[in-house]
Amino acid sequence: MSETLAERPAVFTEPDKPVTGRWVGLFGLAWLGIWMAQLTPVQLLLPEQVEAQRPATDWVGSVMAFGVISGVAGLFALVAYPLTGALSDRTTSRFGRRRPWIALGALLFAVSLVVLGTQTGVVAVGVWWTLALIGFCVLTAALTATISDQVPVGQRGFVSGWISAPQAIGTILGLLLVTTIFTGRVRGYTTVAVLLLALVLPFLLRTPDAALRQGDRPASSLRGLPGPATGTYAGRDRRRLAVGEVLQGLWVSPKQHPDFGWTLLSRVLVNLGNAFGTTLLLYFLKYHVHAADPDGSLLLLSVIYMFFVIAASLYLGRLSDRLGRRKIFVITASASQALAAILLAVFPNLTVATVGAGLLGLGYGCFLSVDQALATQVLPDPATHGKDLGIMNIATTVPQAVAPLVGAAIVAYAGGFGVLYLIAGITSLVGALCVAPVKGVR
Repeated sequence: MSETLAERPAVFTEPDKPVTGRWVGLFGLAWLGIWMAQLTPVQLLLPEQVEAQRPATDWVGSVMAFGVISGVAGLFALVAYPLTGALSDRTTSRFGRRRPWIALGALLFAVSLVVLGTQTGVVAVGVWWTLALIGFCVLTAALTATISDQVPVGQRGFVSGWISAPQAIGTILGLLLVTTIFTGRVRGYTTVAVLLLALVLPFLLRTPDAALRQGDRPASSLRGLPGPATGTYAGRDRRRLAVGEVLQGLWVSPKQHPDFGWTLLSRVLVNLGNAFGTTLLLYFLKYHVHAADPDGSLLLLSVIYMFFVIAASLYLGRLSDRLGRRKIFVITASASQALAAILLAVFPNLTVATVGAGLLGLGYGCFLSVDQALATQVLPDPATHGKDLGIMNIATTVPQAVAPLVGAAIVAYAGGFGVLYLIAGITSLVGALCVAPVKGVR
């Protein structure tokens, strides 16, 4: 017999009480620390660390090495995101379902960054960056799930804006700190690691997280993992799991859930387009535009990008809530991002790059906030929100991880930066079109 709404455990019911400004503020602070710790290495520390191991003239080799490291780390993210989400869905800790995983992820992320800063070999850099990214995935999979757990639908665009706005601030603040105050690789990595823990801790300690009772634990989304009725999950008579069964249980069929599938595909393409446009920006400024001060130019573009991301994510996310519409915002945002990339492909100079940074920030800020809200509205099962949002989060992290490698190959062997930015624009446009078939959300 299927479960009725009245029979559903309270922890799985759709939230209807608005979250407070204090909750939103602590949520935004946590994401500020996360983005500083993740994007400062991606934008500056990690490329320079890899570049230091290569001949000064072999910038393509440096980009390829950076791309391989990012790509390998991205493969681990494919599993870490949904697996963490699935496990947090079934966690019965007295501290709540999500908080133990937030704490574990933050600690793994921070420790890995500190150790990463001391590494000099390319292989060791790859190993510790992979561990850092796994920590990032564990942390953000659990933190993102708190939106569907605690935020009503009418607030999700606004709250999701407090993921994207801190992303912009975190990028520029992290770059400022490691280039002006905490200079040097070891100090840079240590600084963002300490700030990560300091900014995540208040959310961890001062926000509620409903505990799941042992008897309310849902049937496992991981095939082969015993459900609560068998009484074996907690350690009694554990069954051995086949890797294939576990991985199959982490999948959501796009045929059975087409809205979920279209939203996921749209996210992958739009984030890939954005990653093509941003992860090689330092190399674009150095070797294509030939900027006199590449680091300074990167900082300037990041400030412009930050301003428009913040404005778009906070204002347009809330406007989307008020109008009750998501798709038109996502489509328009993706088109704005595509235009920015195409401008750089046709007019590769610093002046156009500043215009492109504004357009990219406007589009991506809107996309991040509204699309996150859209994603929470197409999840198949309230008992597996953590796992399903973990799959959605793959569409953010993996494109960013594989873009340096694919982008470097395009630059080196398929026509240079002009072709790269043209592909970035086309990818974003196709991503915009993919959200149109979604039927369950306006």
